[in-house]
Amino acid sequence: MQEYVLKSNDFLVSQTDAKGNILFANDDFCKVAGYTLEELIGKPHNIVRHPDMPKAAFKSLWETVKNGKVWTGYVKNRTKDGGFYWVYATVFSSIDPQTKQQTYLSCRRKPSKNEIEEIEKHYKTLK
Repeated sequence: MQEYVLKSNDFLVSQTDAKGNILFANDDFCKVAGYTLEELIGKPHNIVRHPDMPKAAFKSLWETVKNGKVWTGYVKNRTKDGGFYWVYATVFSSIDPQTKQQTYLSCRRKPSKNEIEEIEKHYKTLK
């Protein structure tokens, strides 16, 4: 699998509805993941979930944001062509001003090589 290494100024943003379906993705997210915006809108955000990611990480994420708190952590995502990329993500809930519905925003940046090495070790201990 080919790794895509984010550039230092890449800033990936996406927004989902309460069920995890993508409502918005910025250009950086589309470019890195390898999808067009049209391919992403309405799809479950787990379209980019990499099988190496432990379920416990996402359990922590959803428990945190559903309680109105901000979750931060490292995520290995899958690209459309089967490659992967690492991000340091900040995820939080919000209310869409137009629809008044619960949404979730995720903002991601490039993690350092050391951060990735450490989290890979940690994730191997999780289920």
